[in-house]
Amino acid sequence: MTQGKLFLADKTANGSSSGQALAAPAPPSYEEATASTSAPCYNDVEMLTEFTWDDRNIRRIFIRKVYAVLMIQLLVTLAIVALFTFCDPVKDYIQSNPGWYWASYAVFFVTYLTLSCCSAPRRHFPWNLILLAIFTLSLSYMTGMLSSFYNTKSVVMCLGITAAVCLVVTVFSFQTKFDVTSYQGVLFVFCMVMFISGLVLALVLPFQYVPWLDTVYAVLGAILFTMFLAFDTQLIMGNKRYTISPEEYVFATLNIYLDIIYIFSFFLQIFGTKQE
Repeated sequence: MTQGKLFLADKTANGSSSGQALAAPAPPSYEEATASTSAPCYNDVEMLTEFTWDDRNIRRIFIRKVYAVLMIQLLVTLAIVALFTFCDPVKDYIQSNPGWYWASYAVFFVTYLTLSCCSAPRRHFPWNLILLAIFTLSLSYMTGMLSSFYNTKSVVMCLGITAAVCLVVTVFSFQTKFDVTSYQGVLFVFCMVMFISGLVLALVLPFQYVPWLDTVYAVLGAILFTMFLAFDTQLIMGNKRYTISPEEYVFATLNIYLDIIYIFSFFLQIFGTKQE
């Protein structure tokens, strides 16, 4: 009898120990699971949330990059304009060889179409900067040659007026709540009017029918590209109806640079005094 009780107790103890052995282990806590990992883990949603193009830090870096490249372009253009305006041997050479102007115009046209219409070249480094540099040099040559036909004082005055107007428009575009990007239809219609008027002027001006028509056209052109400067400036801000991707810093720089050059050219036609 005593042996039977001992056998039953032994069996019960073995059964309980085997039951404990077969029981599933408890899952580790969050602290235990993450204690051995040194780097944090992000899922796809967190990655997309943290690194979207709408991030303000990325937008600030994009704006700084655009204006850094723009300043280099403007300094190169200013140096070439000053060389062609103040150096008489260079001025005489470029005025006596207009073929270089048409060659630079062809280079300007090809590089402008490439950077505007082809997304692959303007997004791939270093080809985007190489094309932008060629575009800047060609347009700077054309601007310098145009300035060489005007009086030195009037060129300096137009440079100052252009700098002041561009500064005011840039500050206005950053500070105002008025959304210029929502009026792109108005700018398109204005462009078509200027294009048709330019074709008419090309036929009328050689006959000197209306002498003041050239000045009126220059005033309208300066107004148009001042509006385009505000439009392109607000495109890079990222908080308006239409924005430009931070990947397109070359295209954004191209547009603002072109606006400033055209504003200077039209001011030169309005206020400039041609050399006799």
